[in-house]
Amino acid sequence: MKITITGRKVNLRDNFKQLVHKKLSRFDKIFEENAEALVVVTVEHNRQTVEITIRQPGMICRAESTDFEMNDALDQVISALGRQIRKNKTKLEKKIHHSGALDQYVQEYFNSEDPDEKKDTYDVVKTKKFFVKPLNIDEAILQMNLLGHEFFMFRNEESGEINVVYKRNDGAYGLLVPEEE
Repeated sequence: MKITITGRKVNLRDNFKQLVHKKLSRFDKIFEENAEALVVVTVEHNRQTVEITIRQPGMICRAESTDFEMNDALDQVISALGRQIRKNKTKLEKKIHHSGALDQYVQEYFNSEDPDEKKDTYDVVKTKKFFVKPLNIDEAILQMNLLGHEFFMFRNEESGEINVVYKRNDGAYGLLVPEEE
């Protein structure tokens, strides 16, 4: 796994970087060699935030934690990633070992705000573009849970249409399907 460590508003010590490599090495057997881990450490007002995003073709795992100590935040993030992986172990094993579903990264692009845009409309402050991969509903729910999001847009491999799965307040899941008028 390729690991990139970035510090925002902080200079990271070599021993912290070594600790990150050591702790992330426990996930080497789960992810492919071409997986990329992005570790971002941010310090603001004596609060230290560690965010780890692990990407490999067709799958993303992400966790974030804030604490007064950088090492404690790192431990919490590693634990959160481990919980995500354990929770979805059988589905992940099926997905990883049947790598036909693993073929592309989710790509995010951010558009800058247009200064000529009229102000009588809603302010869209962020736009994300990403590859919408054909998945079945279970895989889409798994991906949503791994990202820690409340919803996930995907192309339904059965119908070929864009669908959205979402987590309901009662803990169940919902599916949004387009309907022709």
